[in-house]
Amino acid sequence: MLLSNPWPLTSSLSKFMSSIDELFTKLRSENRKALMPFITAGDPDLDFTASVLQELVARGASMCEVGIPYSDPIADGPVIQASYTRALNKGIKLNNILKTLSNEAPQLAAPLVTMISYAIIYRHGVEKYADALKQSGVAGMIVPDLPVEESPRLAKVCQTRDLSLIQLVSPLTPRDRALKIADTSSGFIYYVSVAGITGERTELPPELAERVSWLREQTPLPVCIGFGISKPEHVKLLAPVADGLIVGSAIVRRMADVETDGRETTLKQIGDYVESLLTALEQ
Repeated sequence: MLLSNPWPLTSSLSKFMSSIDELFTKLRSENRKALMPFITAGDPDLDFTASVLQELVARGASMCEVGIPYSDPIADGPVIQASYTRALNKGIKLNNILKTLSNEAPQLAAPLVTMISYAIIYRHGVEKYADALKQSGVAGMIVPDLPVEESPRLAKVCQTRDLSLIQLVSPLTPRDRALKIADTSSGFIYYVSVAGITGERTELPPELAERVSWLREQTPLPVCIGFGISKPEHVKLLAPVADGLIVGSAIVRRMADVETDGRETTLKQIGDYVESLLTALEQ
């Protein structure tokens, strides 16, 4: 059974309408769900990052998540960890990533968000990073290592700039804590499908649908599922109970083939793969 969410958002931190809020409002009016690919910035270089973003949006992605490489990945499996290492070994810098995103965001018919460690935000400066995102046209940030107890400050900084602060809920999150996370989140809630790290999986937990359905009944925010989603069968299974689906490792793994297969071939392979997921999502 499909559950409806009373968008526009009405939580205490959602008195603004970011481009992510507008996206989900539009999708709901069309009875559609979001497909949100994740890619690593700067692997193998930022020119290719820009090309992949263009390909993903051209194929129909609703939103794109851009991972900011970090030396100590949080919950990232071996595929994404390896991509972060490759990018860092080539000297990727945050300012260069933001410059690339500022060139791409205004041209893309889909919002961009960054997946970033709070350690990077803190070192860069909380307000400074939020201002840089706003100026770049990026819609928000996912901060996987931000404890809910420490999130109000960043949530307020984002709110004053019409940026979304997307936070994570996992299968191990107690229900009362999940509600606290929802209260300081905006844009959508990132529901982690499994207790563990990112990566492609053959099966997803049977209780996942029930847990996501419960959370959707508790909050006006859209709930999107990530971790382990890699097959059209996963998309068909989860689309009825989620507002969006996030796919990362399966795309990042294909991006790693660029050195052997070439850029055009790799772009087409990524695009074809995402299109197969979109076809399943719309069935």
